[in-house]
Parts: sequence; C-alpha cells; structure tokens
Amino acid sequence: MNTTPENSEKTRELAWQIMHAALNAVEPGAAVRRHLHLANGRLRIGGLHGAERTYDLNEFDRALVVGGGKAGAPMAAAVNEVLGSRLAGGVVVVKHEHLLDDPTATGPIEIFEAGHPVPDEAGLQGAGRIADLLRSTTSRDLVLCLISGGGSALMTSPMPGISLADLQSLTQVLLGCGATINEINTIRKHISQLKGGQLAQLASPSPVISLILSDVVGDPLEVVASGPTTPDPTTFGDAWSILERYGVLDDVPASITNHLNAGLKGAISDTPKPSDPVFDGVQNVIVGSNRLAAQAAAAEAQRLGFDTILLTTFLEGEAREVAKAIAGLAKGLVRGETTHPSDRALLQPACLVLGGETTVTLRGDGKGGRTQEMALAAALSVADWEGILIAFLATDGTDGPTDAAGAFADGNTVARANRLGLDAEVHLAGNDSYHFFQKLEDLIITGPTNTNVNDLALILASG
Repeated sequence: MNTTPENSEKTRELAWQIMHAALNAVEPGAAVRRHLHLANGRLRIGGLHGAERTYDLNEFDRALVVGGGKAGAPMAAAVNEVLGSRLAGGVVVVKHEHLLDDPTATGPIEIFEAGHPVPDEAGLQGAGRIADLLRSTTSRDLVLCLISGGGSALMTSPMPGISLADLQSLTQVLLGCGATINEINTIRKHISQLKGGQLAQLASPSPVISLILSDVVGDPLEVVASGPTTPDPTTFGDAWSILERYGVLDDVPASITNHLNAGLKGAISDTPKPSDPVFDGVQNVIVGSNRLAAQAAAAEAQRLGFDTILLTTFLEGEAREVAKAIAGLAKGLVRGETTHPSDRALLQPACLVLGGETTVTLRGDGKGGRTQEMALAAALSVADWEGILIAFLATDGTDGPTDAAGAFADGNTVARANRLGLDAEVHLAGNDSYHFFQKLEDLIITGPTNTNVNDLALILASG
C-alpha cells in the first residue's frame, strides 16, 4: 500500500473509513439489541461487565422506559423493537436535533428534545415527566432506564429553590473553568432530584434495568450522566471542594452555594450510598463505550493496510497539552521509533488509535471545542513534518457549541493557514479553532451521530 498522509486526499478518505467504522461499532440501537433479548416472555439482559439476569415479564403489569442522553432516541427505538406490545410507555429526553427520521420507531415512548450542554426549559419539563411517571410505579412495574452522554444536562430536575437560570449559570461557570466531567457531575448530583442514584430511589420498589452507553473515561457508572441509577460515592463536601479548588464560589448563584452549604451542615440528606438497599433491585449494564469504538477503529485501520496499535482509551487533561503529546507520538511514528507490543518496529504505513476526553480552559471568546482545539495545537507541533495526518473526532458529532465533530491536522496545516492570512497561534490563544479550520476546509463534519462515547484520535503516518 502506498500512501502519503500529508495533504493526501486518499489518506483522508481512509481516515474517514476508520472513523465511520468506529461510529458504526457504537451505534446505540445495535448496542442495545446486542444486550437485550426477549423469548417466551422472558427478558434476558447482559452487558460488557457483570452477570446476565433474566426477568419474567409475566410477573409485571407494565414495562416502562425512562432516560436521557444524546443516544436516547435510537436506544428507545431498539427497546420498542425488542419489547413490542410488552412496552407500556415511557419518557426519554434527547438533545435538540437528535430525533429519528421515523418518529413512530420509538412506539409509546415519548421523546423530549432539550438543550445541551446548557440545560433549558424543555429539559426541565422532560425530567418532570420522568419523575411523575416514576412516582406512579409499584413493584409490579419493570423500569428500563436508557442512559447516554449528555443525560446529566438533559434530565434537568433541580432541588427546590434552585431555578433553571441558576443551573444555566452554574453550567457556564463549570464549562469555562476547566473542570472535568467527573467534577462537574459531582456538583450536579448534589443539586438534582434525579442524579446520583436518586432516579433509582424514586423508582423504588420497581426493579430497574439501566442500559448505559458510556461517555466517560474508564466507564465509571456513577459519573455517566451523573449516575441516576448508581450509588454515589461523592458527598456535599466533595462538591464544595471542587468549587473552592477552581476559585469559582463567588461566581456560582447563591441558591446553589446555600444548598451545598446546607448539605455540609447535615441539614439535607446526601445522595444514596452503596449500602442503600434501593440498589438491590437495580441492574446497571454498559452496552457501549469508547473502548469498543477504538477497537473498531484499530481493526478497520489494520484491514486497510496500516500497521496499527490501540494505545489507550484514557486520554485526559488540557486539550492543547494532550495534543502536544499526540504530536510527539506522531513524530516518533513517522520516524520509525514506535515499537509494536511484539517488540518489533511498527511498519509503514502505520496507525495509532487513542481515545478519551480532554477539557478546555477558556482563555478567549472564540468558537471551538476540545477536539478542534487539540487539532490546532497538534498542527502547530507537527508543522513542516512530512508524512503525518492526525484526525480528532468527537463521537457525538458535535464538538463544543459547533456543528463540527473535530478536525484534521497535518504537517502542512500551518503553512496553508499562513498563505490564507491565518495565524494559528492567535487562533489557539483565543480558543477559536472552529473558524481556523473552517477557512482551511479541514473540519470533520458528520452531523449528529446519535451516539456519544468520548473522543478518538487517529495518527496516520508514512515515513
């Protein structure tokens, strides 16, 4: 195979094939159908981790569906397909423009569109409908909860005294200060009525099956969508400490700090912990994750002729700093310094696959997202290096508040930008990666993918 990654349309086409293979592997409907099986009235559930369980639907009066996340619509359609007439109804909240082409595919499950990452009134209404439905359940109801990335913002149900405007303000503060998703969700869990195991608590005594498409590094169940059906190991003290550590206590609405402070003093009960018996009736099942997407990407790259290694699915840190490390890997790869696990040099053409999720600390008022910012920082680091193409992809198809999923970077990116009068350093300093790559026509545009399993980075090299 003869490829020249730098500025090579052929190599970009191959990168697109690899990215599509990754996305297909975590298509939410297929992920649910792989782990949900109905035969002779018996529903069998099994996931990537944990033992299978079987439920006799003849023992229940109703099977209901609730949930939230960007992948909610195709997940709901898959449950409707499997359960058919056994499904009594439900409510699922998805991001705006994440509906299915066929609105009848979700059957009796009502789909709400709502705002993400900043919550809106529609999310408040959808979460309210979920809470109302769960309050009506008994031990004769079986509740299936569909959770995917974005669910924390979409299922908006603040504690009394905290307004939607307060939540919106908090979200903007946390997104801008560089807090990780784990830290953001720790705070969300302590000001919400559904997060941090409280959805399961509200559904009790109904058995709950939670089908989870993970968008969090390492798949910690208590973090995905703020863990609505899992025990919460964090406390009011943890939430308060995060706001202190980032120096944003004075920027957060008083209703929120007052609520957290009341929790610190013991005036408000904390979220349910692992010892709570409510979780005896809960089965949490991971049906898809970043690792599955990364493995599919690596397999496709190998099939296309690249000597390939999946390096990690634990990428974390400040986006522009992580990008420098990725650029270093690209340089080593193109120079033939990368060694295969079998202790041989990686052959050219070669591909490295990495997954995870980084964060961006806002320094300017530009437009972009973490994958585009990584691409811009990587482009600066690999400037004038031949034989390198790096693709950064947000698997949900929407990186930050943009219509792009990411961007391509290669050794010629900065030179091409200079010819167009674009200063890469200035754009990076202003967090304005979107406009930079838009003018270069190097944005990766997929449209909403209706899935969300973190981000991928592909390094393609030919020395």
